[in-house]
Amino acid sequence: MSKATQRICRVLRILTGKKRPRTTAILLAGGIGSRMARSDRKTKQMLLLGGKPILAHTAIAFQACSYIDDIIVVTRADELSAVTDMMASYGIKKFRRAVVGGETRQESALRGFEAIDDAKCRFVAIHDVARCLIRPEQIATVVGVAYGTGAAAAASRVHDTVKRANSRGEVIETVDREELWYAQTPQVFSATLYRAAAYTAWQAKFMATDDMMLCERIGQTVRLVDCTDENFKITTDIDLLRAEAVLRAREGAT
Repeated sequence: MSKATQRICRVLRILTGKKRPRTTAILLAGGIGSRMARSDRKTKQMLLLGGKPILAHTAIAFQACSYIDDIIVVTRADELSAVTDMMASYGIKKFRRAVVGGETRQESALRGFEAIDDAKCRFVAIHDVARCLIRPEQIATVVGVAYGTGAAAAASRVHDTVKRANSRGEVIETVDREELWYAQTPQVFSATLYRAAAYTAWQAKFMATDDMMLCERIGQTVRLVDCTDENFKITTDIDLLRAEAVLRAREGAT
């Protein structure tokens, strides 16, 4: 856990006189890996990475984070039993239940949110399982910042030169990269804020590609936390090879 996170939580305890807010992780694991050249028909979350399923890597990181109290996995209907068995096999004691996702990422996140304990949960951390290289201390930092601001999200800075072009691919301008970030997960929100953002968007039929957009829509500022470009999303076969290399490098460093 970073020193900044520890400071934020100390301030919160002083101001509220209470323990830190109970926080539930909602892990989105409903992908099929359509952009991967697979012959074994395994879904992306079930692919092996360093000998463990991608979902297991992610769940282990959230299990190891002291700021996470409960874990809910949103998955496919045909993988409910496999997910439950996997959580037991890898000792994920914070696992509470697996629920079936919806047709879109937004709907799946909402179904996961509907499965939280309304009486106890005060913050939710929504995470794409395919970002399986997230570290427990990074999760803690994002959650800690959200405790102080109401909404925070993992991200990484853009280092490449970025061009804006028209429909013909002709460059219009060079965009100032100093203000550009790649959005990542976890994205962490107070449960009250997320409830308002998600349900008003649902009623308005507003479609978002991540949860930050829901909060932006109702005027909520989201604080970005740099979690480096190692927290990338596994989408293609090249990403899987890259993730294997990162794991080997971490093992070597250890």
